[in-house]
Amino acid sequence: MEVKPSLSDRMPGGVRPDIPQRLMPAAALIAYHQPMSQSTLVGMLGQRAYDHVRELSAMGLISRRRDGLTRRLMTTRRFAEYFGAPDVESSKVRAWFRKQASDAGMTGAELAASLSGGQATIMEYEPSGEEE
Repeated sequence: MEVKPSLSDRMPGGVRPDIPQRLMPAAALIAYHQPMSQSTLVGMLGQRAYDHVRELSAMGLISRRRDGLTRRLMTTRRFAEYFGAPDVESSKVRAWFRKQASDAGMTGAELAASLSGGQATIMEYEPSGEEE
């Protein structure tokens, strides 16, 4: 069942909104590299990242805060609950998500590409010290 994001807060706890498959790579990359700049995500996914960030934010799965000329992207409590992370704090969600990828033998870019059905080209990302 698809529910408007604005109504999802009123749904019973067992009902989760469906995340469109096309948004999964962006969600995975944000969770894996958070906090990350939107410009970095655009560098990895291309211009479609702007639309994906807007949609994920409207669904309440990520937060985007102005940080100079870009935005700082992080997962939210709703993201952690949706994906079954054991904690909601962003640094703990990042550690949990990285462990999930590591257990599957994947890097963040490989995990994101696998979530897109192999149809997306995703650039590998090495975080600078400023984003960690």
